[in-house]
Amino acid sequence: MRRRRLIQTSMGFAAGLTLAGGLKACSSDDSASTSSSAPAETAEGGAESSDATLTVVQGGGFPNSLDLHRVGTNRPAYGVSWVMYDRLMTFGKKTLDDGSISYDYTVLEPELAESWEMAEDGMSVTFALRPDATFHDGTPVTASDVKWSFDRAVSIGGFPSFQMKAGALENPDQFEVVDDQTFKVNFLRPDKLTMMDMAVPIPVIINAKLVEPHLTEEDPWGAEWLNSNDAGSGAYTIKEYQPNERIVLERFEDWKSGPLPQIKEVILLNVPEPGNRRALLERGDIDVNFTVSEKDQTELDATGNFTVISTPIENCLYSVDMHANPQLGGEDNPFGDVKVRQAVSYAIPYDAIMDTALYGQAVPMYGGKAQPDTVAWPQPSPYTTDMEQAKALLAESGYPDGFETTLAFDTGTQEWAEPTVILIQEALAELGITVNIEKVPSANFRSVLVEKSRPMIINNFGGWLNYPDYFFFYAYHGQDATFNGSSYKNPEMDTKIEAALASEPGNPEYEENVKGFIEMAWQEVPRAPLVQPQLGVAMQPNVSGYQYWFHRQLDFRQLAKA
Repeated sequence: MRRRRLIQTSMGFAAGLTLAGGLKACSSDDSASTSSSAPAETAEGGAESSDATLTVVQGGGFPNSLDLHRVGTNRPAYGVSWVMYDRLMTFGKKTLDDGSISYDYTVLEPELAESWEMAEDGMSVTFALRPDATFHDGTPVTASDVKWSFDRAVSIGGFPSFQMKAGALENPDQFEVVDDQTFKVNFLRPDKLTMMDMAVPIPVIINAKLVEPHLTEEDPWGAEWLNSNDAGSGAYTIKEYQPNERIVLERFEDWKSGPLPQIKEVILLNVPEPGNRRALLERGDIDVNFTVSEKDQTELDATGNFTVISTPIENCLYSVDMHANPQLGGEDNPFGDVKVRQAVSYAIPYDAIMDTALYGQAVPMYGGKAQPDTVAWPQPSPYTTDMEQAKALLAESGYPDGFETTLAFDTGTQEWAEPTVILIQEALAELGITVNIEKVPSANFRSVLVEKSRPMIINNFGGWLNYPDYFFFYAYHGQDATFNGSSYKNPEMDTKIEAALASEPGNPEYEENVKGFIEMAWQEVPRAPLVQPQLGVAMQPNVSGYQYWFHRQLDFRQLAKA
């Protein structure tokens, strides 16, 4: 059997610097202002589509909605949305030195838009839609649908609106229908993230006319209907949707926004237990086991029977987030005391977590410098396991005798998170801190992030756009986004993040602000970084074409099955 072990290297922040903060568009002359209509080839060189069926299981939970704009939609649901809906643009791909395939965040390629043109003053972009593109019900895709979809994304609130705002896409007045096939975006201000932000999962193009009959005063954006119905134009349609059980996707034969996928049907099965997922793979009952635990990455690779690919997830951290508000639920919160947070950060058994919970399949993010000398992200914090230092800091805090608290984790990540929280529980007991462990079902964990009601959580956040200021905008900024698991608020931190967002990599001001907010994060330590994780996938040897994506979901459009 063919065996392939690929450890992909993180592209790192340096890749963005080669563009002086800009993006390349995919075009015949590599112009930065206009893109051609030629989509990228498939991973198999554009071979003919087949009638193959691909059966997939995945860790991290099962998709809980078909509407990624809905409050509480989990990360696995983004993978279904990614292939069910189109966006105006997508990212290019590149072959890494080891022969593996990754998306390329420095290159934008056409998807639903066949071309685009920047205004001479750089303050708007005009998209030409593919004239032959249709939704799954056969109706043409128009610029009115695009505007409605963008209006929805910036207005519906929660994570979708916050994500759009990250790229200075904030107001429906920015979006303009020029004619049925032409859509214009007016910029509020120059922003290096704006064009990139239109290629992430959020700005999907929805069939507005199909949703319209289901709009109500209480639900002006049709979230209830879209939660379980298909209104897309993407490469796959929904053939069967059984919440918490199975989802069957069927290739949309009239898809025009890229090469027709080689896989005709994709079956997603909900198999919560990692041992059962592994057994299905080993018996040959499934084709792909995605988001494989670190333990299974190691052991399945050792068998030599499967294609195992492991990729360090750029701009991503596993961390222990400590709620930084001195009051939580009307009661005193020990983690509002920075000395307590520092004490916990020194008590965490980092090496044991790395070896026991993660089987060495991660990049350590501890034992670094107190004062960063680089803007690379992620980079190790200065904390290491030092119980004497931890005890001394707790003695200086307002809780010298310890306290009782709760540490919550997502059961969808239990393979590594459960042994991690047990190790932390044991370590903090030495400080007199009693930790109660809360197991939150994966379908509910996003709500926990939104509520910010737990004193401590195990967080797993990766920023889609590969810049440190983008990560910090989500994880540390006082606007208190979903993924700011510590609900940390510091005006000085906000000022540095906003200044970095407004400047370009390579500028001295940018470097100063990025190093400044990283150092502040280490001093204030609202979250204690553990590791930069790796995304693992194990496939039968006849499956090929896998490509790593920043959103950490499987892209069925690029896969092939012999």
